[in-house]
Amino acid sequence: MKRILLAGSTGYLGSHIALELQARSRDFRAIARNPDKLRRAGVVAGEVFRAELTEPDSLAGCCKDIDVVISAVGITRQKDGLTYMDVDYQANLNLLHQAQKSGVVRFVYVSVLNGEKLRDLKICDAKEKFGEELKRSGLDYCIIRPNGFFSDMAEILDMARKGRVYLFGDGQWRSNPIHGRDLARFCLDAIHNPEKELEVGGPETLTQKEIAATAFEVLGRRPKISYVPEWVRSATLKLVRTFTGSKVYGPIEFFMTVMAMDMLAPEYGEHTLRDFFYDSEERT
Repeated sequence: MKRILLAGSTGYLGSHIALELQARSRDFRAIARNPDKLRRAGVVAGEVFRAELTEPDSLAGCCKDIDVVISAVGITRQKDGLTYMDVDYQANLNLLHQAQKSGVVRFVYVSVLNGEKLRDLKICDAKEKFGEELKRSGLDYCIIRPNGFFSDMAEILDMARKGRVYLFGDGQWRSNPIHGRDLARFCLDAIHNPEKELEVGGPETLTQKEIAATAFEVLGRRPKISYVPEWVRSATLKLVRTFTGSKVYGPIEFFMTVMAMDMLAPEYGEHTLRDFFYDSEERT
């Protein structure tokens, strides 16, 4: 049985992958800067390797006796003074170097859907730069390109809670976001999938207007939706890029870009966005 190293184990997706590994009774080693976060998430790894991925010396030996590396390392909002290039690119590259030294057989990396078409966005450029390094590494690899997470759609639910949802264009852009649990299963199945790159989304394809309507339905409120013209979106992006640093505008430019285009991937999984919204409401 292949021995697995999981990096990014305390993040949103990483914690779902760790729990799925547990459910499958798979022995694995988890890299964690703060092992307490693993325990609080209910994760019991066979071994915890304490390290900071942005500090290459701390990773020495992390891949010893490992067959497969799964990396869910990445940041959505830049924090702790770190940039996308520091984490999505360099931290993953530090891990890749350790995998090469230790003779790892396969490296599974979770990137982003349409990242290769969105290189002008900071987060996508960092992820694609690492993807290029992985392809040149000589390791067997799989790059997984998921659609947005259900957790990203929480922004729409939050707007609905405040009384009104704002959408770009006419609200007809389509996407099929995916739950972390479904994506975790997909990532583990990719260990044995011979494909080098895989796209994946959730089981339902919805327009943004339908997503907003679902949020209001869950809240038991009449939908109130306003539509933002394209020129307003473009002007806002220019202003944000001009007057703020990349640590501020990085997440904003990504959100405002992907919300103004179709984000479609092969449908997969069983969890619905409606159920996710209901669960989110129960927790508030």
